[in-house]
Amino acid sequence: MLRSSHNRLLAALPSGVRQRFLANCDYVALTLNDILAEAGERIRHVYFPTSGFISVIVTLDNGAHLEVGIVGNEGMLGSSLMLGMSVSPQQAIVQGKGNALRMSVAAFRRHCRENAKLRQRFAHYVYVSMRQLAQMSACTRYHQVEARLARRLLMIRDCVGANELHLTHEFLASTLGVRRVGITQAARALQAQGLIRYRRGDITIVDGAGLETRSCECYGRGNQIYAQALDSLRPRGNSRIRSSMRDPPT
Repeated sequence: MLRSSHNRLLAALPSGVRQRFLANCDYVALTLNDILAEAGERIRHVYFPTSGFISVIVTLDNGAHLEVGIVGNEGMLGSSLMLGMSVSPQQAIVQGKGNALRMSVAAFRRHCRENAKLRQRFAHYVYVSMRQLAQMSACTRYHQVEARLARRLLMIRDCVGANELHLTHEFLASTLGVRRVGITQAARALQAQGLIRYRRGDITIVDGAGLETRSCECYGRGNQIYAQALDSLRPRGNSRIRSSMRDPPT
């Protein structure tokens, strides 16, 4: 049985280029807490999530770590290959289970070498990632925890395509770089406003539009950066990717 797969970055490719690219991809499951890359180690595969999400983590010598990005169905893991780098700059760990299209580094490099349009799309993604990282750095420095938590929940919702999220306060605190008590207070405030509902690591977004109003400007700015650089390049009529591969494992 064939199925449709959706990754927004691949959806921006011309149909013929996309089909040839997908022919060298495998479906893989993204299992919670799986480490897909370690900082400083050689990249073995490129991942294009179709569901779930991957956290990109920077770890300091004292063991402290901070999330500096997430990769969901809007992007790819392994974009440093576009800059000629064969090692991963950060650790990448699955924090939202789902599925992904995976390609070997050798096959990815061959496709990029042979097709200028492919190189252009992925180069644009690297540009978007750099701008979004700069935006997130400013957000971490200047915006309040409640607004940053709202932004984070909206970003994860977009990645998984659902309003029901499994996220512990410990995880949110470590990825946002704040104390657990700060996350607890921010979550209580959002719940009191009727925007979310949470219990023991299960968070449900009740009012997405309202949550957007409580989020800092960085959520909308990040989406705008992506849309201007990548969604505008999407071929008409290709809102979803259709591949000739079989269903991913369930």
